[in-house]
Amino acid sequence: MTMDVEPRSRGALTRRRVPQPWPADREFKILSIDGGGIKGIYPASVLAELEEQHLGGESIADHFDMITGTSTGGIIALGLSMRIRAREMANLYLDHGKTIFPEPRFGKLGRAWARMRNLAYHRYDRAALASLLAETFGDTRFGQTTSRLCIPSCDGTFGDVYIFKTPHHPDFVKDAVQPMTTVAMATAAAPTFFQPLPAGGYRFVDGGIWANNPIMVGVVDAMTAFDIDRHRIRVLSLGCGDEPYKVSDAMMRWGGLFSWRTVIDGAIAFQSQNALGQAKLLLGAERVMRLVPDSASPPISLDDYDRASLHLPSAALSTVEKHGPTLADVFLSRS
Repeated sequence: MTMDVEPRSRGALTRRRVPQPWPADREFKILSIDGGGIKGIYPASVLAELEEQHLGGESIADHFDMITGTSTGGIIALGLSMRIRAREMANLYLDHGKTIFPEPRFGKLGRAWARMRNLAYHRYDRAALASLLAETFGDTRFGQTTSRLCIPSCDGTFGDVYIFKTPHHPDFVKDAVQPMTTVAMATAAAPTFFQPLPAGGYRFVDGGIWANNPIMVGVVDAMTAFDIDRHRIRVLSLGCGDEPYKVSDAMMRWGGLFSWRTVIDGAIAFQSQNALGQAKLLLGAERVMRLVPDSASPPISLDDYDRASLHLPSAALSTVEKHGPTLADVFLSRS
């Protein structure tokens, strides 16, 4: 670690941020995209259908004043901010998902060994993902995008929450020079799946640990960075699947580490519910639109390429067929 590296929190303001002006007659529209691994196929495909059916192939990023995304949602947000079409982002998952999340060799025996190995080691080598992101984003720096972005991660060197922010406010000066690939890898370093990302003296871990649904990251940033009434903010929130977390009989009876091994899934589910509820209370429920695929049984895991690629593109198409006109009217109009 370099000697000049400091905790992100050391630069926290000790006063209220001075909000930048915003036209009083203009709404502030936020696109928020959840984390979910390979299930990012769903939000990317929803956005692709909207671009193709309602925007004539035009970039959907031009219709939002801010984009916030966590983990896989962060990768999609970064791509959109570079005016990469959503269909191309969806195809990254569909064409390369098997490379990022490869199936163990040797069938059932190989899968059993992979599960045992995962008790002590991360499940996947991040080299395939890093290579794909480098090919997609090239040498682009985070501050070069014309979109306002908030991308959650966290740092395990100092134990800090870390939100990468484009320089859309004079206070935001830290992140503009970061390579897009670094930001993408930092937000998507899912524990047990990928190794934490060492970069610049920090050890970045997936933002989904604390903000898998980043809706409030975007809302709070908009409310503090700009002089805008909260009732002029609208949010389109795209999830990868809202599966309810249930406490089983075994959890009730035994209560040990093995019974509660899925507690991180509960933390993610409850965080999303809370963030969504807070946003609706602040802005008004009618100003928040949440879209998720129908629940699957069993739930699709974040590395299950086969089921995700089979079910989620059609789920996205159904979503846009049902909600497309409303979405176009509320979020895609120029007014």
